[in-house]
Amino acid sequence: MTCIWPLRISLCSILLISQPLLARQAVAPTTQPSVLLQKALAALSGSVSVSDVTLTGTAERIAGSDDETGTVVVKALDSTGCRVDFNFPSGTRSEVYSTASGNPTGSWVGPDATSHPISLHNLWTDPNWMFPAFALADFLNSSNYSFAYIGQESRDGQTVLHVSVWLLAAAPQANTATLIQQLSQTEIYLDPVSLLPVAMTFNTHPDNDAGLNIPVEIRYSDYQSEAGVQVPMHVQKYLNNGLVLDLQFQKAATNSGLPASLFVL
Repeated sequence: MTCIWPLRISLCSILLISQPLLARQAVAPTTQPSVLLQKALAALSGSVSVSDVTLTGTAERIAGSDDETGTVVVKALDSTGCRVDFNFPSGTRSEVYSTASGNPTGSWVGPDATSHPISLHNLWTDPNWMFPAFALADFLNSSNYSFAYIGQESRDGQTVLHVSVWLLAAAPQANTATLIQQLSQTEIYLDPVSLLPVAMTFNTHPDNDAGLNIPVEIRYSDYQSEAGVQVPMHVQKYLNNGLVLDLQFQKAATNSGLPASLFVL
């Protein structure tokens, strides 16, 4: 499933290891990317079955000269939808993404309380970037995704394992299938020791131009165990290399029985 801030702000510390740094041993890289992602998913959720999650905390929104802090509530239902509700001094903002119909749909509402559809070409990346356990499960549980292990590299001064993911769409025209592959491509960067995601990148696009790529980077840190699930309590979103959203979650609740009706605006 990407809870993306609409393009007008278009938009759903790494785990500390107690051993001394010299005692850390990286996981042996594998050329089988799906196996690597399976291990990453196991590091995130282990044997715990998670059907839904609710994250609550504070949010800083940066848009040009605007810089304001408020609250955020993220609600996600596995393989069904993601909803994000913000409350800022400038007003409330909400985003909803759903795959319940079999096709991705999304909409957003700003302070004017008017619902706006999200362009289809901005719906092909997974909306659960705020909760990587669901994002990885979405990739792995579908036979429509392909994976490539790019290799071990350095990112922001940290060694990471890089896996690329994209959607193989069944389309009547080859150029349409190629476009969806490009629109859905997501890069995942894993800590080589814990295998927890430290970053995820993809592209968003103007509402009227699917061909113009605007890079999005999500950074994860401050992982904490909540009911046996590793949750990044600090999530940052960068748009075109500038910080636009800084989320600090204080609470995470899983398997509370979220209704599907939540994912409609």
